[in-house]
Amino acid sequence: MRERARKENLSLNKAIVKLLEEATGAAPKKNVLHHDLDHLAGTWSPAEYRAFREALREQRQIDPEMWR
Repeated sequence: MRERARKENLSLNKAIVKLLEEATGAAPKKNVLHHDLDHLAGTWSPAEYRAFREALREQRQIDPEMWR
């Protein structure tokens, strides 16, 4: 395990977890592409998009009084 961890540039713990995931079939799938929100893509008008961006901009403001 130490050799595998070294070769994969992982900690010993992460190498063991990875081996257990592979052995049990519980390894996380990589590069999973989801399509569950495709029906929403491209449905905003330019005005709706601008309003959304403005709302985000306002939410991202830091209130210095809250961080004292």
